[in-house]
Amino acid sequence: MCNLYAQKAGPQAIMKAAKAARNAAGNLEPGSIYPDYAAPIVRIEGDERILTTARWGLPSPAFALEGKKTDKGVTNVRNTSSPHWRRWLTPQFRCLVPFTSFSEPGRNAEGKYEPVWFGLKDADPEVPAFFAGIWVPQWTSVRKLKEGEVTADLFAFLTTEPSEPVKSVHPKAMPVILTEPDELEMWMGAEWAFAKSLQRPLPDKALTIL
Repeated sequence: MCNLYAQKAGPQAIMKAAKAARNAAGNLEPGSIYPDYAAPIVRIEGDERILTTARWGLPSPAFALEGKKTDKGVTNVRNTSSPHWRRWLTPQFRCLVPFTSFSEPGRNAEGKYEPVWFGLKDADPEVPAFFAGIWVPQWTSVRKLKEGEVTADLFAFLTTEPSEPVKSVHPKAMPVILTEPDELEMWMGAEWAFAKSLQRPLPDKALTIL
């Protein structure tokens, strides 16, 4: 499960790659992105795509919240047949999540957990790739007790079966990555019957360990 990724591209590079017409995110600090923090996404607003930010972690299903006082959010979505997620699979709730690298938990020589970082082979760090994302507007919940009830835009991204080299490190899943312009267009505009075909791993060796 990817719970840490990096985003180093600037706003203009993200907007160009995602064909966004407006920047509502302002300046973006490059660096690592952790769950429950704000991060850039590209989504639809009206008739145009905009670059904005949202908090990483979608609302959890009701069964996962039983007996809990907070909802930390779901960062990765796999089961798109679940009624909980199906309501947000239409184009109006889809987004592009820019990234330059992502990590999966591995182990070092001492057997301790250590993140292993992956990126697209021969990628330009100033040109982002995109996760296939979902966003939910203005959701009210208690994410941290000390914070209390908050209302925020939220996002997460889809995962799928892993390909190599991710599979050797984390055999359960990898993010759904969109690399071609037509894939971005399909994700942002196609009906789910067609867009769901994008929930698939990249070919083996399309990614490299950084």
